[in-house]
Amino acid sequence: MPHTEKSMDALRRSGDELADAVVATLFERGEVGTFNALMRYVSTTGQDLPDGLPGVAREYLRVTGTPPDWVDWAEMERARLFFIDNNVHISTALSFASMPACYLVPHVARLLSATHGLNYPSKRMAETGQFTVYLMRPDAFESGGRFVPAAQKVRLLHAAIRHHLKREDRWDTDTLGVPICQEDMIGGQMFFSLLVLDSLHRLGIHMSAEGADAYYYAWRVVGAMLGVDQAAVPATLDEARRFLDLYMLRHMGPSEEGAHLTRQLIDLYEEVVPGTLFDPVVSALIRYLVGDTCADWLDVPRTTWDTLVKAAPHLLGVLETIEDRSPLGAWALDRLGHLTTALELSSLTRGRVMHYAIPEQLRKEYGVSGAAARTRRWTPPPPTVS
Repeated sequence: MPHTEKSMDALRRSGDELADAVVATLFERGEVGTFNALMRYVSTTGQDLPDGLPGVAREYLRVTGTPPDWVDWAEMERARLFFIDNNVHISTALSFASMPACYLVPHVARLLSATHGLNYPSKRMAETGQFTVYLMRPDAFESGGRFVPAAQKVRLLHAAIRHHLKREDRWDTDTLGVPICQEDMIGGQMFFSLLVLDSLHRLGIHMSAEGADAYYYAWRVVGAMLGVDQAAVPATLDEARRFLDLYMLRHMGPSEEGAHLTRQLIDLYEEVVPGTLFDPVVSALIRYLVGDTCADWLDVPRTTWDTLVKAAPHLLGVLETIEDRSPLGAWALDRLGHLTTALELSSLTRGRVMHYAIPEQLRKEYGVSGAAARTRRWTPPPPTVS
């Protein structure tokens, strides 16, 4: 449906009734610690739930343990193949466009700084990377898959943050609506789907319309698993463009938290890149993908690589030509992409499995008080506002 300022305002007043009720009960009964401890051992679909798990959590896991009945599995398979073909590029877009875009929304940047769980800068990126990899595995929704339990835990994590902020009166609900509201959850869905496709296009990656549609569809399924009201979610990429344009115009801007999180992100990837010679590439790539105005808001430094990084589409075009013309080259590049993504995720997680635990408390200083064939190449929907 077409979104307006009025309909977006309505989405700001709505959270996730199911997950919110579960979390409220767990806190009321003092069972959050028990839940977190036991759920560390639940990581795959079909796994027996441990004895002692609170009853309200057991019922929640049962109700949310299957994907929506409307899922088109052929479309999900197309999305998985699209991811395999573009895994390095997608990881790049998630890291250097999607996450900085989150930081461009001041109240979201504050939320991302809220939990004690952010005890090292890579945690948020590690969680995002691991979550995406789980989603795009062949067994994502089957017995033994890891995606569904991860989605169930992330949904409760969001509910826990809402619970803390409202209970401790550290959120201006009158001005900002519900924390992690439906509008913000849909906005996040756009960051990890449409904005990724935009970034791939900017990098010169050839995508078919079918592949782009499938990737967006997969994130609609993700949104449903995370408690997003599907009646409010844009059904097509054209509708998604209109939503994202309006969302960003309503909320984006500079903030101290956004700049700080971006600095952490840059420092993190400069540590991952060997040596120091190529460190400026990180800042240059963020600036290239989000644009100068947004990069300035995030205090992304200007570097001598800002011009050089614009040659990335030409280099990637050469690699795609090799992939198209040589089966062996295609296999080698796919393997290189898989290994690069695995290495990046390993560096971010530092060899750990991310458990998406319910935060039992927030940082004390936290508070918000205001404001197919490559010849048929996919092109982004045009902007809907100037």
